[in-house]
Amino acid sequence: MPAIEALLSGGDYILGEAVSDFEAGLADYLGVEHCVGVNSGTDALILTLEALGVGPGYEVVTVVNSFHASALAIARVGAKPVFVDCRPEDFLMDLDQLEAAISARTRAVILVHLFGRAADVTRAARICAEAGIALVEDCAQAIGARWDGKRVGSVSAAGCWSFAPSKNLAAAGDAGAVSTSYREIAERLGLLRHFGQRVQNEHSVKGHNSRLDSIQALVLRHKLGRLEAWNERRVALAGEYQERLAGLPLGFQDPGGPGGHVYHLFQVRTESSEVRDALLSHLLGDGIDAVVRYPFPLHQQPALPHRPAVGAFPVAEALARETLALPIRPDLAPSELQYVCDSMATFFK
Repeated sequence: MPAIEALLSGGDYILGEAVSDFEAGLADYLGVEHCVGVNSGTDALILTLEALGVGPGYEVVTVVNSFHASALAIARVGAKPVFVDCRPEDFLMDLDQLEAAISARTRAVILVHLFGRAADVTRAARICAEAGIALVEDCAQAIGARWDGKRVGSVSAAGCWSFAPSKNLAAAGDAGAVSTSYREIAERLGLLRHFGQRVQNEHSVKGHNSRLDSIQALVLRHKLGRLEAWNERRVALAGEYQERLAGLPLGFQDPGGPGGHVYHLFQVRTESSEVRDALLSHLLGDGIDAVVRYPFPLHQQPALPHRPAVGAFPVAEALARETLALPIRPDLAPSELQYVCDSMATFFK
């Protein structure tokens, strides 16, 4: 790639023109005023919470059905993760339970758009506004998804993004960003990601070394223009899966309204853990890259403090036992998809 060769020759490796160009392009794509590149999606969450003043003594509410980073970030800033169960139809935060989880110590809510499915940002934002707390979106798996016609990550205090190699918009390594339309949040994030300094050797806050690498920014900017086509292909593949698997004893994640799902993962739900595990073994035996995401809800993770008892979140626990993800990627060939569906049909026979 000539642009990478030129960058390596020029030595503009960190927070240079390539990063600024990608940040501007991502902000334009999302419809926000600012994007701040950081080195991972996890750091995007951590730095956002710090920028919002979250720390020891505070609570942050999030959904218990998510990747570990959603709760790890809360614990990392010294706050207490407070969990809410998910809904069985869309696998996302049950907003009917959100208000009861908010206390006088709650500083923010992290709303997760899981597997590529947009959550109800409008309702979550209203609940947070009424409680006087910040709404943060964990958008790591849902770039391009929309709710009420607006892209996720564009209407809250901040949207947090991961561009790890498995994501719909993927870097060639770790990379992340935060989107926001609040200038003060963007400025605070700019300080936090770069050792807390505005100018060299003047450190005004305790910052991090979490800067988006210029090479990763070049890769991401190059791919950004192709994202919509790739997402459309994922949606089409998901539709093919649902049509061909319709006669089998499986459930699917509710896709929501138009543009509401970009299928980072295509999840199927079986009738029991025994069926799920047997199906997974069968698919792997046929050379199919099926995988379980995620086998343990967040409240069962030993690394996290304040762990509620098993049974506290029945929907998330059931999904952890009964779901698996089938292969989905923009270049998945029709023959490959048919092979997966044929293997599934053979198993259920």
